[in-house]
Amino acid sequence: MFDLILACIIGVFCGVITGLIPGIHVNTAGAFVFSASPYLLYSYSPEVLAVFLLSMSISHALLEFIPSMFLGVPEEGTVLSVMPGHHLLLQGRGKEAIRLVSLGGFGAMIITILLLPLFMVGLPFLYGLLKPYIWIILSVAVVYMLIRLSRDLNSLIWSSILFLFSGIMGWTALNSPLSASVSLLCLFSGLFGVSTLLHSLSQKSILPAQNKYHHFEVDMDIIRGIFAGGIAGSILGFLPGMGPAQGSLLAQELSGGSDNNGSEREGFLVAMSGVNASDALFSLIAIYLIGNPRSGIAVYVNQILQGLDFNHLLIMIFAAVTAVSISLVLCIKLGDWFSHSMQKINYKKLSWTVIIFMSFLVVLFGVMEHANLFFVMVTYITSIALGLLPHYLDINKSNLMGVLIVPAIVVYMGMG
Repeated sequence: MFDLILACIIGVFCGVITGLIPGIHVNTAGAFVFSASPYLLYSYSPEVLAVFLLSMSISHALLEFIPSMFLGVPEEGTVLSVMPGHHLLLQGRGKEAIRLVSLGGFGAMIITILLLPLFMVGLPFLYGLLKPYIWIILSVAVVYMLIRLSRDLNSLIWSSILFLFSGIMGWTALNSPLSASVSLLCLFSGLFGVSTLLHSLSQKSILPAQNKYHHFEVDMDIIRGIFAGGIAGSILGFLPGMGPAQGSLLAQELSGGSDNNGSEREGFLVAMSGVNASDALFSLIAIYLIGNPRSGIAVYVNQILQGLDFNHLLIMIFAAVTAVSISLVLCIKLGDWFSHSMQKINYKKLSWTVIIFMSFLVVLFGVMEHANLFFVMVTYITSIALGLLPHYLDINKSNLMGVLIVPAIVVYMGMG
């Protein structure tokens, strides 16, 4: 038991590091650990590695909101939070924004766990009923997402093109001679990591002075946002390939919040944080309930554990509660520190260091897996180029989740 608790704590602190470094996607960090798992399993049990990955993903889910708001560098899962988060920052309410995302993640995680008995009874039957139509559900969700996230016809056309291109790239890479871990590492590092950092280097933002004190009260909008985040994150964990940005749209509909309506921003921010945290756990629960992982981290855990039984499920729930509790405190403390110290950090040097480090790791794991380095570099560079396009076309970067959604649709259509 002690080794699991220690793995949970270490995972939380690793998630803090990856969450605070802009541009690092949680699936990228998970891919590093998964690629090294054949060597780590000589010294540690599969359960220890699984708890580490889950704790890291939960901690990352909360902490990644800090750089997305204070540095203006959106992660894939927080891209929709930039506007409401920045709105609060511009009013000097950074501390309040941090408490909103902290409470949202913690509350939604508890809601997901409390609803688990209901999911255990109904979800296997529902999944069996809907499985032949999953590809239709995904397709409808994609069309809604493309329309909902587009401002006009021009952005809708570009969004559709990038969605299809990323999907074709995902299908090609995942069916290439490269291992799944190296493929995902190249894709996520390029699409959501390095590309975001490269673009952010050209942006110069000024952070207004933040209030030393905060006025934070839990009202019905916040409570509704917590429930919306937990429910949306669970639904998200049921659908293959869908990312937190898509779940945020669902949470927005459930919470009644808005990313541009003043009084409703708080509930919207809470709901989105809840989606991130809830999805991290439920994508793992889906392995036990329906036999299919629903995120990159869940895929890695499933591979390491060779399936999830009831004992594993109890361990994961215990780890999730522990991780989200510790992360809640760390998110508030580090968020407060960021609000006071942001001007002292050399963001340009930090970004270049991360870019070089991520590129080095892509090559390193390619060599360790005896992969074709030319194909690895072509995949990596193409992913970066594709990841840059949404920034310059001024469209939502979550459209690049086609990299996972299109292969999922093809598989569920019975064509893959």
